[in-house]
Amino acid sequence: MSGEGKAKGPVLIEMDEAVDEGPDRAPPIPDMADAPEGGAMQTVIARGAGQGRAPSRLGRLFWGLALGLVSVAVSVATWDFAMGLIARMPMLGYVVAAMGAGLVIVALVIGLREVAGFARLGRLDALRREATAARSGEDLGAARAVVSKLRALYEARPEARWGLERLSAREVEQFDTEGLLGLAEAEVLTPLDALAVREVELAARQVAMVTALVPLALADVIGAALANLRMIRAVAEIYGGRAGVLGSWRLARAVMTHLLATGAVAVGDDMISSVAGGSVLSKLSRRFGEGIVNGALTARVGVAAIEVCRPLPYVRGQRPSVTGVVRRALTGLFAQG
Repeated sequence: MSGEGKAKGPVLIEMDEAVDEGPDRAPPIPDMADAPEGGAMQTVIARGAGQGRAPSRLGRLFWGLALGLVSVAVSVATWDFAMGLIARMPMLGYVVAAMGAGLVIVALVIGLREVAGFARLGRLDALRREATAARSGEDLGAARAVVSKLRALYEARPEARWGLERLSAREVEQFDTEGLLGLAEAEVLTPLDALAVREVELAARQVAMVTALVPLALADVIGAALANLRMIRAVAEIYGGRAGVLGSWRLARAVMTHLLATGAVAVGDDMISSVAGGSVLSKLSRRFGEGIVNGALTARVGVAAIEVCRPLPYVRGQRPSVTGVVRRALTGLFAQG
């Protein structure tokens, strides 16, 4: 047959059902404005690092003079009260005077403990700086001095006795800085690292539970602040840096500053990203999502505390993974359905 009688043109194929697609039919972009951001922990970190306007010299002078004036006024008033009471009722006056003397003695003891706490924290900082300098300069003599100070730091700790014995037996076999510091890290600090990570996991779990289960305003911020302060203090004690109240606040400020300096407070990577934007929170309430994110940020604070309190830098050991800490701390805490 010839094709002269056929019309030439495009071939049209009819479909059973028209497909109506277009920009107006595209699914909406998910709104992440309400995604949990860990507001409680963000507030704790910001306050702990002292963000905001720094006090001026004039302000510090004002508060120093005001505190001194109030202290003098209270001391004079107390003295006058005790002397007047002794003149009127000698027996009761002497009892009150003895109570005042006891208060002064207790205050001096507390002050000495604070000074000792600052000294312990300074000892850890100095040891870490010396170890870092010895490693960067490959100074074997300086590394041996660091190991000697590390041995003196932990010689009274029962849990470190076995590691110190192994360190003493194998120390003579090391002829380079990296090997000597790595041996000291493996034998002495590895058990302490495990204890510190356990404290971080416990604090992360506690903060997550408080945020998720306590609906009161500011309760999550207060709970997170107390849990993080307790965690930082426990980590410091594990590494030999037990501090008082003022030392704990100084340590907390150093940890938060370290977090801000290393950029480790953003909610957008590691485990936090997958939790905050993934399918897990789509099955949970916003309050539970906030708990998970706050727990993850607490884990980051704990890892930073370990780095700040550790007397040696990481040589052969691995820095604790925030993802791993969060997974172990929060696994099974919230049902994911």
